[in-house]
Amino acid sequence: MAQRHGIETALLKLRLPVFLTQCGLVAERTLRAFWPAGSVLMLGAALLMLGVQDHVGVELVWAVGAIFALALLATLYLGIRRFHWPSRDEALVRLDETLPGRPIQALLDEQAVGAGDSASAAVWAAHQQRMADRASRAQPARPDLRIARRDPFALRYVAMLALAVALVFGSIWRVSSVTEMTPGAAQAAVGPTWEGWIEPPRYTGKPTLYLADMDSDVIEVLQGSRITLRLYGQPGELSLVESVSGRVGELPPAADQMHEFDVNQDGELRIEGSGGAEWTIALIEDELPGVEVTGPPDAEALGQMTLPYSARDDYGVVAGEAVITLDLAEVDRRYGLSSEPQPRDDIAVPLPMPIAGDRAAFDENLIEDFSQHAWANLPVTFTLVVEDAAGQKSAPAEFNAVLPGRRFFDPMAAAVIEMRRDLLWTRENAPRISQIMRAVSHRPDEVFRSETAYLRFRTILRRLETMMDYGLKAEQQAELSQAMWDLAILLEEGDLSDALERLRRAQERLAEAMKNGASDEEIAELMDELRRATDEYMRQLAQQQQQNGEEGEQQQMSENSMQMSQDDLQRMMDRIQELMEQGRMAEAQQALQELQQMMENMRVTQGQGGQSPGEQAMQGLSETLREQQGLSDQAFRDLQEQFNPNAQSGQSENNEGQSGGQGRGQSHQGQNGQNPGENQGQGQGQNPGQNQGQAQGDQQGQGGMAENLAQRQRELRNELRRQQGNLPGGGTEEGQAARDALDRAGRAMEGAEDSLRRDDLAEAIDQQSEAMEALREGMRALGEAMAQQEQQSQPGQGMAEGQERARNRDPLGRNAGSNGSIGTDENLLQGEDVYRRARELLDEIRRRTGEGERPQMELDYLERLLDRF
Repeated sequence: MAQRHGIETALLKLRLPVFLTQCGLVAERTLRAFWPAGSVLMLGAALLMLGVQDHVGVELVWAVGAIFALALLATLYLGIRRFHWPSRDEALVRLDETLPGRPIQALLDEQAVGAGDSASAAVWAAHQQRMADRASRAQPARPDLRIARRDPFALRYVAMLALAVALVFGSIWRVSSVTEMTPGAAQAAVGPTWEGWIEPPRYTGKPTLYLADMDSDVIEVLQGSRITLRLYGQPGELSLVESVSGRVGELPPAADQMHEFDVNQDGELRIEGSGGAEWTIALIEDELPGVEVTGPPDAEALGQMTLPYSARDDYGVVAGEAVITLDLAEVDRRYGLSSEPQPRDDIAVPLPMPIAGDRAAFDENLIEDFSQHAWANLPVTFTLVVEDAAGQKSAPAEFNAVLPGRRFFDPMAAAVIEMRRDLLWTRENAPRISQIMRAVSHRPDEVFRSETAYLRFRTILRRLETMMDYGLKAEQQAELSQAMWDLAILLEEGDLSDALERLRRAQERLAEAMKNGASDEEIAELMDELRRATDEYMRQLAQQQQQNGEEGEQQQMSENSMQMSQDDLQRMMDRIQELMEQGRMAEAQQALQELQQMMENMRVTQGQGGQSPGEQAMQGLSETLREQQGLSDQAFRDLQEQFNPNAQSGQSENNEGQSGGQGRGQSHQGQNGQNPGENQGQGQGQNPGQNQGQAQGDQQGQGGMAENLAQRQRELRNELRRQQGNLPGGGTEEGQAARDALDRAGRAMEGAEDSLRRDDLAEAIDQQSEAMEALREGMRALGEAMAQQEQQSQPGQGMAEGQERARNRDPLGRNAGSNGSIGTDENLLQGEDVYRRARELLDEIRRRTGEGERPQMELDYLERLLDRF
């Protein structure tokens, strides 16, 4: 009895899981039996909600309706036949199938054998107890709702999609229109028999209003909104009465079933008839946009204008325009402006709009350059107008100011610009301009600093007088004005390629601006130009010293010359700018004069007649040595790839990046253009071997082919042979030593070429090292020969000048270091020790680079050292 009681208790605990499983079986069998009927029902409802019945004939509606009704009855009949209500036993079986060992079935079984044996009965009781514990943990079985095998074409999804589209884009009220198609149907419609929408303009971003959902009798509508009404039922049953569109003339009949119109005024909107409605429409007007100039136009020294303005609109500004007209009443009608101006179109430029953000209210700047316009630096009127998305334009915002243009501080340039303005003012000023130009150019040496400017001035004068004889036309007027503008720019800026002239011009322009009372912005820009010109002049001083060499013919500053550092110059210019900002122009002009005097004490280092043949040869050999160093480094990298490709592959990309910059860019210097030594030794010729060597070096960097390296080595050997023929100092012992060293370098290069063609990279690297060492010895011997030749040609130079060269200072008094000269006597090893030590260091760097176990940061640093040296 106790055992039976336990079994009943376990079965009682299964009531909820069994009930839920039974409900799942009901859902599963219902779906499998009635999905065709549901699909037919959803498809029919979708067609009715979309209003298809309103666009086809009654006969077709009833024919299709009959087909749908038959299909629905047939699918319902089949579904009822297939459906079977699940019993509790079926639910128990489904639940038992989800449990391991079928414990529910075990609880319902009875012991068939050994029921009288106490031991067997005990085993059976223990078994059922275990099954009861397992059954107590049962969970409801999930129903199998998959019916893809019964619906292989997914027709149910087609019906569901149609219903979803109808719910979004259709209306449930359209279903009632089918009842009107029944014979003898009552004329009274159930529910609303109309639909209506109010769509605000798109640019407002407001949502559409559905009239059937409006609870208030007063509706606020934005100006330009579109009302759409659809009336259903028999023609004439419903009609529209409205006074909001303001339409006049021939209007559509009020009984039409479709009405569309825009709201342009306040009024009434009424649908008359059974189930009609009435509303009062309150119009919300679209405000006009607005614009205003927020400040006077600001101009830079070069003439670019910045005009600040602000614009606003309730829904955003979409475009704008600025119109500039000449304010003739404010023009100083003197000299060339005394005549009546020739007709000229107003200037119209679009206003810039914000690229991102809200355009309802914003601040922007109109940036233009009108320096070359005929009205530049004349009174004008700025008229700004903006437009919104509705096409409404703002009231014009006018602002009177002088049209900013470039200011010219050079007197001659300013005079040319004034004559150009008079010519553009009216062509009647041509005789006057011709007379002034003849007067100005009467004594050209007193007013023109360059012959080029004078010739261009005279050319313009001759063309002007020739055109006057045949009648000056508008096209010729524009052509002459452009030529005069270019001439003024030339007179104002001068030849920018000459750093010293540019520096002097910047100083003069700044001094002229301070005298004429220029604006703070113009003075600041001219001060920046002075700083740039000074920096460029300093760089040219240092570069020319390096190019000429410290052992060459360098002009030294005397004891009375002033030495000053770059920091001193910077402090002086900062002081000048500070004085100008404080309005102390007199002191600023005095400080500028002191700066000019100091700069005059500096002289650009120039050799007599350019570089000597020895300097040309030394520079060419230096380029050859750099080329040989680059070849050796590339061969060493290829050797690394042969023995340890993994260590090198991780660095190849880094090496390529450094090759274009500071590394191989130095090793291959001279391949991108002309060889300096060759150009200076034999004219403007270009070394095609070096250009080809560069292209092949690029291929070697990509493929690592020894044949390309061999070809580059051969071209470099041919270049060395050519340089040997141009060596000076053949009659001295040092000159012969230089030639012998270069012969050894040539033989070593030839051996390296043979080794590369045999793909023996290790032997090639040794031969290349010997070639570089021989090149260094040759350059040292050549330098000694040049020094000896200089001493013989200038025996009168005293000890003081030699000590001055030993101090190795540039015209600013700075230490130039060892980079600016080929050799120096300051704290460097001499003789064989320097080359032996350099080679030992280079070999050690190469050895460490080949050790792939080193940290990547260290390997990158070693690679940069190889690329550098």
